[in-house]
Amino acid sequence: MNILKLAAIAPFALAAQLSMASAQDHPMGFFVTSVGLGDGANLGGLDGADAHCDALATAAGTTGRTWRAYLSTQEEGKRGVSARYRIGSGPWYNAHGELVASDLDELHLSPNIIKRTAVDENGNKINGVGDSPNQHDILTGSMSDGMAYFPRDTDDHTCSNWTSSGEGSAQVGHHDRHGGGNTSWNSAHGSRGCGQEALAGTGGAGMFYCFATD
Repeated sequence: MNILKLAAIAPFALAAQLSMASAQDHPMGFFVTSVGLGDGANLGGLDGADAHCDALATAAGTTGRTWRAYLSTQEEGKRGVSARYRIGSGPWYNAHGELVASDLDELHLSPNIIKRTAVDENGNKINGVGDSPNQHDILTGSMSDGMAYFPRDTDDHTCSNWTSSGEGSAQVGHHDRHGGGNTSWNSAHGSRGCGQEALAGTGGAGMFYCFATD
């Protein structure tokens, strides 16, 4: 191979090496679940959702980390658990080694969360607006700052704290930051219900975000 051909190939080889090095230097600490639990928004509560995050990450080859689902809860008379304070302090990288957010402030003000970066535990893209089926509704139960709803708001935003697959509603975000005039990744709108079909009705599949706390 002559020098000109080597010169043309070198930048691409270097880019590939840098990409591999980035993924190795920055282990995965964020992903969208590739699948839900299959029972709508009934995730078995926070414990069930956390276990699902851990199982998916382990199956994808990421071990030794503590995983938490980005989900809030509601309680009568006081604020429930806030997703913001379940997930550690960052930084968080996706399966490709791309930085999603350096800390909690960046995550909730200007995160690098778009369709290209909000991938699943295997690095695969999640369907969004323009795909069939659209599955960009990601369960969060949270306000845009990552906090649980105030107790004065008595509407159900968490499908009975992630135990209902029937009546109720869940607040969702859009991982692709598109649709309905709302670009929020974590608090775009409420679902039509808590069952699998109801979630699919607005473009969801019962999936949620997972973050490593360490």
